[in-house]
Amino acid sequence: MIFDFQHLLFIAPALLLAFVASMMVRSAYAAGRQLPARYSGYAAARAMLDSAGLHEVGIEEIPGQLSDHYDPRDKVLRLSSEVFHGRTLSSVGIAAHEAGHALQDAHHYVPLVVRNAAVPLANFGSGAGLLLLFLGIAAGFAPLSWAGIFLFGAVVFFQVVNLPVEFNASSRAKAQLVDLGIVDVDEMRAVRKVLNAAALTYVAATLQSILTLLYYVLRFTASQRHD
Repeated sequence: MIFDFQHLLFIAPALLLAFVASMMVRSAYAAGRQLPARYSGYAAARAMLDSAGLHEVGIEEIPGQLSDHYDPRDKVLRLSSEVFHGRTLSSVGIAAHEAGHALQDAHHYVPLVVRNAAVPLANFGSGAGLLLLFLGIAAGFAPLSWAGIFLFGAVVFFQVVNLPVEFNASSRAKAQLVDLGIVDVDEMRAVRKVLNAAALTYVAATLQSILTLLYYVLRFTASQRHD
């Protein structure tokens, strides 16, 4: 796709926020790695799951860094090696956040259900949306461009719905970590920094998708006025 400098300028606030969030995540994660915890990431997640009666939810070790996630289809937490084995506040916080997603799934948390349902269309729209929009503009065929806008709108919808899902998972993690005695109130400060910084990355991604959609809607409507 042709490089669009105007688009880059338009989404610059989101890119700046994403850069700041990335720096905050790296800083908070590095600081938390230096602080020992009584539990490993695996043990913390297991304790949260078992306390909620989710004994059937498995926990698997996977390669990579910060590749941690919860798979609602297989009902399993997948934790990177460092988080799985690490006895640090960073590892405990990340593992607890993913366990929070499992708790959401078990309680049929509505935004999570909606987000999971939106995944296929969002994945398709992220690639096909802008392509159809540009093809419609080039061919002078407005319905094709509107189809592209609709498809990319699914990406924006996914990102917006994902925000409460991620914030709520962190809220569940923070509450459970203290209630179960996995971390104390003083240790929670470091965990909170990791989770809050990670949440900011989702805010940046959402803002970027919204600004991208707005930019191309404006670009399309401007091309319509010139025709």
